[in-house]
Amino acid sequence: MKTLHKGEYFGQTNEKLHFEGLTITDTEYTHPYVDWHYHENAYFTFLLQGHMTEGNRKETYECSPGTLLYHHWEDPHYNIKPDIFTRGFHIEISQEWFSVFDLQKNTIEGSFTIKNPSLKLLFYKIFKETKTNDLSFEAAVQELLLQFFSQLPYQKASFEKKPLWVHQVDEILHESFTEKVSLVEISKAVNIHPVHLSRDFQKYFHCNLGEYIRKLKINRSLEMINKNKTSLIDVALECGFADQSHFIKCFKENTGITPLKYKNLLKNH
Repeated sequence: MKTLHKGEYFGQTNEKLHFEGLTITDTEYTHPYVDWHYHENAYFTFLLQGHMTEGNRKETYECSPGTLLYHHWEDPHYNIKPDIFTRGFHIEISQEWFSVFDLQKNTIEGSFTIKNPSLKLLFYKIFKETKTNDLSFEAAVQELLLQFFSQLPYQKASFEKKPLWVHQVDEILHESFTEKVSLVEISKAVNIHPVHLSRDFQKYFHCNLGEYIRKLKINRSLEMINKNKTSLIDVALECGFADQSHFIKCFKENTGITPLKYKNLLKNH
């Protein structure tokens, strides 16, 4: 089985950054099939454009724009890519980086997909920072990545510890966030008192219900912008925003830039 060393990926890497224990790459995937392999370091894959299938020993993921995967160090996987332009953004993390910040990388087991919209938005921000010419971008990336790990609940280890209603609520919100959702309706669906749900939502989702729904909308809008086939007004309406101005305001609050600037950022890099 092939081992890929620091900064190595199958495809055409158009940008590579090294600093303080991190290796960041922006790669166009060019291989229709990549056989079983593993990387010597842990890393994240954030799919920016296109589509691919990734499989490991436990699961198979259909990856579209906005998919965020964590790969544990030396965890075998394979990839299949259709005949379309496909681009991935990677953050590879050395063992030294984990040690410097006193993070136990072995606490996170295996490879898995990350669906939490707050965590995915942090990766959009990291991507944005790497495309600036600001001399402070390295410090910004480190700070955002540490934010990410502080919010990552080591989901493989803690998944079973969460009450069943937490997963049920998350499924309901992912399926219906573009519609009008009420606290009472959600409470009835999961058989939890509204006061209990309201009190404990912040504990498990790290934001209130309204903020979480807005983050889901922004994540969907980013996926649509990445496909680059829809006007911003259509994106706004399809993602459940009342109008384009509300969409732009919410987008900027969550990413730091307007939808148009993000669209141009993706197109120009």
